[in-house]
Amino acid sequence: MQQYAKGANRNMKLGIVGLPNVGKSTLFNAITSTRNAQAANYPFCTIEPNSGIVAVPDPRLDKLAEIWKTDKKTPATVEFVDIAGLVKGAASGAGLGNKFLGHIRECDALVHVVRCFDDDNIVHVVEDVNKPESVDPIRDIDAIDLELILSDLEMVNNRLGRQQKAAKTGNKAAAAEAAWLADLAAHLEAGQPARTFAFDEEDTAQLAARKELGLLSAKPVIYACNVGEDDLLGGLDANPYYPLVVARAEAEGAQAMPICAKTEEDIADSTPEEKLAFLQEMGIEATGLDNLIKASYKLLGLISFLTDGKKECRAWTIKAGTKAPQAAGKIHSDFERGFIRAQVISYDELAADNFDYAAVKAKGKQRTEGKEYVVQDGDIIEFLFNV
Repeated sequence: MQQYAKGANRNMKLGIVGLPNVGKSTLFNAITSTRNAQAANYPFCTIEPNSGIVAVPDPRLDKLAEIWKTDKKTPATVEFVDIAGLVKGAASGAGLGNKFLGHIRECDALVHVVRCFDDDNIVHVVEDVNKPESVDPIRDIDAIDLELILSDLEMVNNRLGRQQKAAKTGNKAAAAEAAWLADLAAHLEAGQPARTFAFDEEDTAQLAARKELGLLSAKPVIYACNVGEDDLLGGLDANPYYPLVVARAEAEGAQAMPICAKTEEDIADSTPEEKLAFLQEMGIEATGLDNLIKASYKLLGLISFLTDGKKECRAWTIKAGTKAPQAAGKIHSDFERGFIRAQVISYDELAADNFDYAAVKAKGKQRTEGKEYVVQDGDIIEFLFNV
């Protein structure tokens, strides 16, 4: 089915964060195949955030485009933002802290790049840019977390004060909010990020307050463990740092994945054939970009549905649990407003019938779904609407 340009398909935005010189800009350069970020060996070489839009690899879309010999193939996309290296004291304005904490606030999730390699030629900075320190990934994670937590604590305490004042006038809603805000403030004061706090996901008032607060330490996190090239060749068993980050991620319900920013940068400008040959030689199944995209989708609970046709084959990103009318709205607001029904074929069922559309329809595998249908990952959908 032909698509039109004015959908509400906002890119997922991932902020690449970390201490100075841990490989953020090198990774950004690699995954966006650009050289915009200055990957220099000195702190704060990234001053304004660099932004890059990256296509989400999807073999299902590639296959549909091949079958239809489509005029246009449009993948789902994700936006990566390279945010300058934070140091201790960022929440109080150290380094370039306040400005970059604001940039983090605009992101949906964080890719926290953690240095997990030794190299005496690359300065490692935690607090004082003139004082290089040893590699210690847990200390580094704590340093970044602390700045996000302190920023959140200031916002929570400000709101708590207002709600406590309102509660004294008999405002029951304010009193209820003040109660959980006080618990959250204590949680943050104990050095724990907001993402590990037991929020009430059924409390609509709390959800609204959380949205207004925009808590930095509540954002989902992927720890990208920047390992050395030797680790990719010889395996991660000999790397003393990677298991520490994995354990930390598991403890807080986050994700950790190994990635070699230098290797990714080396192959960034290669042809697909060259990349495949390189990966086979290194014994790697997928590029760091592919792994990062998959991890990002899982982290944010995202899935893709597909639309197909001779004019265009396209992948669309939605939250898992999205119903058909709202999925249609990703294409165009008219599709949601005038939604009638959706004609749905599962990609897996189409593949099982050797991509024979007539056979799929003859077997009754093309389903007609209504407004309550929850779209599944890999659904191929044609929306019928009337406005």
